[in-house]
Amino acid sequence: MINYEEELARFQPSLEIDEAEEAIFHNDLTDIADIIESIIKSGK
Repeated sequence: MINYEEELARFQPSLEIDEAEEAIFHNDLTDIADIIESIIKSGK
């Protein structure tokens, strides 16, 4: 059976669209395009 009090205590609201967009765009992750660009620039 679901314990609603426990579920509500653990609830964390999702990010708003603007906040999610900012979090995604400011995340500095290397992707395949960055790797390919690095290889091309290094001349290998």
